[in-house]
Amino acid sequence: MSETVSMAMPGGMTTNGWRARAMLRLRAMPYLLLAPALLVTLLIVFVPMVQAVWTSFYDLVLFRPNASRFVGLDNYLRLLSDPVFWTALWQTALWIGLTVPLQMGLGLVAALLLNQDFAWRGIARALVVIPWALPSVVIALMWRWIYDPSTGVANDLLLRLSIIQSAMPWLADPDTALYAVIATLTWQGFPFFAVMILAGLQGIPKSQYEAASIDGASPWRQFRYVTLPGLAPVLATAGLLRVIWVANSMDVIFVMTGGGPGYATYTLPLYAFVKARQNLDFGYGTAIAVTFTILLAGIVALYLSRTMKEAE
Repeated sequence: MSETVSMAMPGGMTTNGWRARAMLRLRAMPYLLLAPALLVTLLIVFVPMVQAVWTSFYDLVLFRPNASRFVGLDNYLRLLSDPVFWTALWQTALWIGLTVPLQMGLGLVAALLLNQDFAWRGIARALVVIPWALPSVVIALMWRWIYDPSTGVANDLLLRLSIIQSAMPWLADPDTALYAVIATLTWQGFPFFAVMILAGLQGIPKSQYEAASIDGASPWRQFRYVTLPGLAPVLATAGLLRVIWVANSMDVIFVMTGGGPGYATYTLPLYAFVKARQNLDFGYGTAIAVTFTILLAGIVALYLSRTMKEAE
């Protein structure tokens, strides 16, 4: 005959009750540990986000605070007839579409070179990170001096090589200003790709290259069928991060050109900043920012869906 023994714990709780409470605490522990981070995220990110969306429904100009009124979707309808918005939208697409691929391509070349065996490789790997480590304001000021039409290195070098016949006002010409800033951000951001891709290269087994070499694959075929597939997850993740960062980047543009000449280097984040912080039109500026956020979220969602389908 078997007997069930129920031992009393301190406080009158049985062994089974104590175990149940211990299991409950164990299951609740992850949620308790995540709660502070979720609370901070809620207060810092989501509450201001909701407030921004609500502000975009108002005609809110700070130098006319008493005239603030609810206008519904008027600010968003105003975007449709705003030529500066469409100019900034096109230039934002150009800004992202050129900067990220150029950063990725330059980072890939740098990573492939840094992955080779040569003297002082450690120093070279450390030096390549310098553009990424420097503050954006420092980089913007440095490249402003490089592009200076009177004393800049860019004009001096191109004149010596006879590529141009006279000094170019790179940042003062509407046809070249945006591309000059894109070159600056490309130089600043390519080390991020270089470091990420170099880490990805270290994870590709050397046995795959040895097998490809035995099968008679040329270096180009090894790169195409071994290196690139091995780097695909790294390139997808790094590319997504850079799309988000570059899309929201406006500090380099603001320091180098302030959006000029005219509206030649306006992007949507910069246009929203100018409207809200300089013109004090918070209602319309917030509407621009919310619209840009929705567009960027759509791009990220499309990117993720395509990446997941390719992974399957």
